[in-house]
Amino acid sequence: MITSTLGGLSRCLFAISTSIGILCFSTSSDAVDSWPVFRGPSANGIANADSNVPTEWSSDKNIAFRTPLAGQGWSSPVIADGRIYVTAAVPQNQEADAKATEYALTLIILDAKNGDLLKSVPLMEQTAEKSHKIHKKNSHASPTPIVDGDRVFVHFGYQGTACVDLDGNLIWQNRDLFFKPVHGNGGSPILVDGKLIFTCDGASDPKVVALDAETGKVAWEVERPNDAKKKFSFCTPSLIIVDGQKQVIAPGSDSVLAIDPSNGNVIWQLLYSGYSVIPKPIYHQGLVFLSTSYDTPSMLAIDPTGSGDVTETHLKWSIKRNVPHTASMLAHEGLIYSISDGGIAICVDAQTGDVIYTKRVGGGFSASPVLVDNKIYYTNESGVTTVIATGREYNVLAENDLGERTLASAAVDGNALIMRTADAIYRIEE
Repeated sequence: MITSTLGGLSRCLFAISTSIGILCFSTSSDAVDSWPVFRGPSANGIANADSNVPTEWSSDKNIAFRTPLAGQGWSSPVIADGRIYVTAAVPQNQEADAKATEYALTLIILDAKNGDLLKSVPLMEQTAEKSHKIHKKNSHASPTPIVDGDRVFVHFGYQGTACVDLDGNLIWQNRDLFFKPVHGNGGSPILVDGKLIFTCDGASDPKVVALDAETGKVAWEVERPNDAKKKFSFCTPSLIIVDGQKQVIAPGSDSVLAIDPSNGNVIWQLLYSGYSVIPKPIYHQGLVFLSTSYDTPSMLAIDPTGSGDVTETHLKWSIKRNVPHTASMLAHEGLIYSISDGGIAICVDAQTGDVIYTKRVGGGFSASPVLVDNKIYYTNESGVTTVIATGREYNVLAENDLGERTLASAAVDGNALIMRTADAIYRIEE
């Protein structure tokens, strides 16, 4: 499970108005070209309107830099103030990475323009006793960091969470929320009004937790109210605003919760069948869209205006074919775009659930897509990115092969695409 795909929030660089609310994120930095959290400035995979990244590239075309990375990690790159931040688990005790059981959980800081390594900061030691077995598509450094003003929040799932300054100097650390994972760590945190909020959905006692962003102390905890047979999930929550009220949308096994971030009160819940939930929810035209992940995932469209148990009253529509287990969805101008793990792209009408098209892209998919300048970038696990035009017709504009395994979601830095592969970070720019 990958929280690239598995995997933040912040920054109010622009707002998305809907009939019932406005979605926005706030931080103290205003850099237009920044991508400070998982899925970008509005945490939905959509780049700023003035971005225009290349449509075509190869290993020797439109590559500004390729910087090798130490260790293993599938956290997605985030960008702020001319720097790239990613995490990695650097093996400490074996020559062969594949056999390692002890790691330095590390924050890596790069220059966004030239790729120079600025700093590598070990933040936590992961011992052999706590190195639980992970899924073959996971890493010990999968959650994506958050950059907010002069702080960086770094999360390693069940291993712990840290806050550092922009140079990696430790401000606080919390390792008190350790739980038994299944397949490793998962979703990224989101930052809402001074609270760092994330899911702790392991083998038992699943819950959603908020830490005080200033101190790292627990602000509130919300236990999952349903007793799912398989309790583990890996979802990154989303923030929405409905009729002036903030809601943190936190899917997990067999249910999604809408939580008041100020106090942890559950506003509404909706039950479904599904576990190992990974895709981050999106919000568009007054509806919340999510995937129930495994075994046979459904795509759900939920009206978030209810209270209490809304299972029978606020599910607007659902579909069950070619729904992603891992990659998050995109929403644009009334259409929902998604890519299944098996490489089937679908386009769905947001209001009705009618499937506009279904097309085989090819390959396995884990990375969440990005949308830049009315173009969607789907990157498969082999490093091939298929670029398609938005709209009701499936129109392939280009296919580009980096030739390296790629599970992390791309980021956008102005007119450049920042991509992480198994071994390196790329800046793709004309």
